[in-house]
Amino acid sequence: MAMSLGGGDTDDFAEMHEINVTPFIDVMLVLLIIFMVAAPLSTVDIKVDLPTAAAPPQNRPEKPVYVTLSRDLVVSVGDTATTSATFGKVLYDATSGKTDTRIFVRGDKSVAYGDLMNLLDILRTAGFRRVALVSLEKVAN
Repeated sequence: MAMSLGGGDTDDFAEMHEINVTPFIDVMLVLLIIFMVAAPLSTVDIKVDLPTAAAPPQNRPEKPVYVTLSRDLVVSVGDTATTSATFGKVLYDATSGKTDTRIFVRGDKSVAYGDLMNLLDILRTAGFRRVALVSLEKVAN
């Protein structure tokens, strides 16, 4: 007892000329989210024009603590701008209270020597004696 619903050959299917773009859209949305999350992580918020030095680069810890003295004499610990009143607390928080942590000082090359020495004196007064100065590697011409 066979039954036919449309007469003719049942093996003829209409060709489909559309492309299913749903998986393509899903992949594009995932990539968009990945780039939206990763892009802010790859930028540096504090613009510093570092001087160059011919000294070979030294090893640095896995999670270094940077203190930055920018062109307009704003002091930042990591990416957090501080004032002279909050500098010590922010630095202690960044180092978990360990004064033997090496502090990497980045100073703009337009900053006066006296201003950089004042920052180093504040670090010494706060108990941080291990200080490293950061510069760009000089490229031989």
